[in-house]
Amino acid sequence: MVFNDTKVIPARLLGRRGLAGVELTLHQRTGLSQWKAFARPAKKLKPGDRVDFAEGFSAVVAEKGEMGEVTLDFDRSGEDLMVALETHGHLPLPPYIRQGTADERDKGDYQTVFAREKGAVAAPTAGLHFTPELLAALDARGVKRVTVTLHVGAGTFLPVKVDDTDDHRMHQEIGVVTPETAAAVNAARAAGGRVVAVGTTSARLLESAADPLGTLHPFDGATDIFITPGHVFRQVDVLLTNFHLPRSTLFMLISAFAGLERMKAAYEHAKAAGYRFYSYGDCCLLERTPI
Repeated sequence: MVFNDTKVIPARLLGRRGLAGVELTLHQRTGLSQWKAFARPAKKLKPGDRVDFAEGFSAVVAEKGEMGEVTLDFDRSGEDLMVALETHGHLPLPPYIRQGTADERDKGDYQTVFAREKGAVAAPTAGLHFTPELLAALDARGVKRVTVTLHVGAGTFLPVKVDDTDDHRMHQEIGVVTPETAAAVNAARAAGGRVVAVGTTSARLLESAADPLGTLHPFDGATDIFITPGHVFRQVDVLLTNFHLPRSTLFMLISAFAGLERMKAAYEHAKAAGYRFYSYGDCCLLERTPI
């Protein structure tokens, strides 16, 4: 089983540009002191503007992109920046959970039990189902566990608004597959074992790091892989994932994995049976449709 060990950071910042308030949600680290972020409101922000979050903690708008995206240069970097985010930032809950306002409970509830590498702005939700007791039960069954890191960005959850998926631009996310994990996964497949990806984030990173022959390679960088029906899966045999919204890139991924008609039928069952969607919702275990 392959788990994503990314850890959600307090990526929601409330600041001021002069007298005007501005909310920024970091979504991709591009340097030790630089992040891409979604701004609200973004219309009046322009390159060179300074946003103050607290006395002595600020960032300058380096670039302005599309759909409210800006690039921020902070006044500190590395671990110093992480400390400032822990002090002044807020956990970026989805808007359907208390209108996105986090409290003390969320610092534990909105993290997986194996979260380790800081950098995500949303939890890899399939991993939220696991407890120490469940992990121990897997170990007792002889299931080998390895981790990858994909720092989940807010862009993953943006709806697809174009008619042709070739025109949809996926936001990049930073991922790491260590040599040790690559070797363990390759050994499992060589021995006739199956690879179970816990969550679409793990699946996307495994597919990004696999070569055309199905060998997994170490990986350290950005991926913008967009998996749609027709994709040939080279790594993932089984996928554990939550239920996803229509017209989302995530629903397209699971339809590519298990078959569109099969997933439509599964979702009709989920709706009829009252399954829960969203971050703390129910999940399903999918086997890959044979080619």
